[in-house]
Amino acid sequence: MEKQDYTITLYTENSIGMIGRISGIFSRRKINIESLNTSPSEVEGIHRFTIVIHESEEVSRKLCRQIEKQVEVLKAYYNTNDELIWQEQALYKVPADVIAEKAYVERLLRQYGASAVVIRHDYIVFETAGQREEIDRLTKELTKYGLIEFVRGARIAIIKNSAGFHAKLKQFEREEPAPDFVDNQFLDKNQQVFTM
Repeated sequence: MEKQDYTITLYTENSIGMIGRISGIFSRRKINIESLNTSPSEVEGIHRFTIVIHESEEVSRKLCRQIEKQVEVLKAYYNTNDELIWQEQALYKVPADVIAEKAYVERLLRQYGASAVVIRHDYIVFETAGQREEIDRLTKELTKYGLIEFVRGARIAIIKNSAGFHAKLKQFEREEPAPDFVDNQFLDKNQQVFTM
């Protein structure tokens, strides 16, 4: 099967040790995590993991099923790049004198939508967001002009054809059957046992 980038989106309870347990599932299967981002989701108390792997669809599907077996994981999705709206962020530290002397570098930064975050007499820090390929191209170009430092952030992604997890959670709550109360011979007549 052909390998490609898959973005795995997980919705989990916000509990201690989740990153370790999730990453353990990947390492036991010898699957490299290309990018990992965690953040709060649109639902209070629920966190969202965005994980990028380079694998086959079958491996991605099995992995999602395995991850969903974790008690704190509410839902796991896997998507190709075409099924997502996604970006990565990057910061670049460039010598200030290069920017002042080279109009080309300034045009290059404008072309990639980079904006200055910090301006000092010895260096300037720029930020940009975009697809991985765009960030790689800008990094390669800035390397020619004495790039001092570079850091890329993890992928953030939104699934194109999704109403969001909040809507699914609300739907699940509506579909869940109402609990029944039954009498128990070992309890007082005024007490009831709660069953699901």
